[in-house]
Amino acid sequence: MSTYSYSNCLISEYHFSTLVELLSYRAKNQPERKAYTFLHYRDTEAESLTYAELDIQAQAIAATLQSLDVSGERALLLYQPGLDYIAAFFGCLYASVVAVPAYPPRRNQKLSRLQTIAADAQAKVVLTNATLLNNLQSASSQGSLELAGLHCLATDELNTDLSNPWQQPELTSNSLAFLQYTSGSTGNPKGVMVSHGNLMHNSDVIHRCFGHTPDSQGVIWLPPYHDMGLIGGILQPLYSGFPVVLISPADFLQKPIRWLEAITRYRGTTSGGPNFAYDLCIRKITPEQLANLDLSSWEVAFTGAETVRSETLEQFASTFAPCGFRKQAFYPCYGMAETTLLVSGGEKTALPVACNVEKAALEQNRIVKINNTQTDTQTIISCGQSSPQQQVIIVNPESLTLCTPEQVGEIWVAGPSVAQGYWNRDEQTQTAFRAYLANADISDRTVSGPFLRTGDLGFLQDGELFITGRIKDVIIIRGQNHYPQDIELAVENSHPALRRGCGAAFSIDFKGSERLVVVQEVERSYLRKLNVPEIITSIREAVVAQHGLEVCATVLVKSGSIPKTSSGKIRRLACRDVFLCGNLDVVEDWSENPQNKSKFMNLQADVDSILEKLTAGKQI
Repeated sequence: MSTYSYSNCLISEYHFSTLVELLSYRAKNQPERKAYTFLHYRDTEAESLTYAELDIQAQAIAATLQSLDVSGERALLLYQPGLDYIAAFFGCLYASVVAVPAYPPRRNQKLSRLQTIAADAQAKVVLTNATLLNNLQSASSQGSLELAGLHCLATDELNTDLSNPWQQPELTSNSLAFLQYTSGSTGNPKGVMVSHGNLMHNSDVIHRCFGHTPDSQGVIWLPPYHDMGLIGGILQPLYSGFPVVLISPADFLQKPIRWLEAITRYRGTTSGGPNFAYDLCIRKITPEQLANLDLSSWEVAFTGAETVRSETLEQFASTFAPCGFRKQAFYPCYGMAETTLLVSGGEKTALPVACNVEKAALEQNRIVKINNTQTDTQTIISCGQSSPQQQVIIVNPESLTLCTPEQVGEIWVAGPSVAQGYWNRDEQTQTAFRAYLANADISDRTVSGPFLRTGDLGFLQDGELFITGRIKDVIIIRGQNHYPQDIELAVENSHPALRRGCGAAFSIDFKGSERLVVVQEVERSYLRKLNVPEIITSIREAVVAQHGLEVCATVLVKSGSIPKTSSGKIRRLACRDVFLCGNLDVVEDWSENPQNKSKFMNLQADVDSILEKLTAGKQI
């Protein structure tokens, strides 16, 4: 049983089982309270929705869906970021239709991923707006998208007078709310089944960890199709009863100053994003722009979804301290779609916890803490402690036994926020969501399971969770573990022509041994006068000096061509596959063997065999 705070009142021992109950309550008791504001940066003013307005729109969409008799079916949501997407999402929930958020197709974009999601989810309905519906129908007529059998609705053309009355569905905490499709970095995307109970529990976890009240103010630019943007940016404000200002991710990326200007203008208290967002602000916001910012209201600057770098935290805090930003506002946290969102976080007002470890020991999956700053150490930022009612343990991924505090292992999670599994993938669900320790006593409720295997590596120290990498991304050369994100950082810092956060490091099998390959985007402004020998030398020297590794091949590619997930993570294995197939958008390249300079597939001992294995979906 939870305690929920609302404006002008405190309701104790009131339990909401579903988001439908929650929004209906707010619409009835706080009808005029502003819930969502979306900022437009092209010709139009900001637009807003109150709880009552959202409730009416959701009911109208739900009534239409109910008239189609699609209860329990899946509906593909294809919208640009905005208020109509939010209304459509709740419209699905109000109709007991499972929402499937997805990126809307862009012009001249390959639609294979969207087609895969629609087919995997067995979608029966597409919800979108009139403009995008025309585009979809055009793509369908050209054969690039299959819409046959799908009922397409433009929700901006629906009548909200409720001539077809909405019937409140029978929902429970176990009812499936939506499918969160993963990024599909190693294959076809998988739909994570998230229930109303998962959402309510994780929303309560975030509410408590972030210390939210009805007086909080959110400012969010994150993609609404991704778990952090949807659950953290849209559902959390509804849960805690505070307003949120939303910005399109594209508008933020074009001009990062817009994010901080919105925090200044609306007195934002909660906002954040992956590490790259803070780094982008450091590099792109000018001293003249700093003079007009006031970040003193910012209480929770959450950072997650990718490696949290201590250097970024230090530089951002130093750069924006004159604007009132406090380092204590930083809130490193850890989560994933399979756990609804948040797994762990720190104390709201505490400084981020750092741990200095010996690099050589870390490469051998051991932890040796160092109290001074030496050249062979690495600083890792804690992602806090496990959230209430959730359990985090560190497990040897091979023996399936608990690790000691001195060991790195796979992060396993159990608790009410862990999702129901993968849609229509029983075997993968069993493997990932139903894990048990090999030597656990089933009667020992402290570690009895089942656990979710996250695939992430880390360790626990004094209750703090530290993330070191991802199992499938770890590069093993000469028996030593190397984390690709550390190599990528060394590369991007080696020369100003290289784009930060836009490189991939991975290994290939070359004549029976693992060798390192680096693929790195180049800044557009350097393309015309690119000093390739200088850049390649800088990359090789940096990797040797910091990691003791020789680079087998370096590929400089055009901006925006590195495969990434919807949250901005580098898809290293996908990049490796593109590399092997020779389909990188190459600007310049280099390999240690001059005869392979412009034909990277020759780097493989038996390229035909490798490509045959790739085509057959086998492990290399």
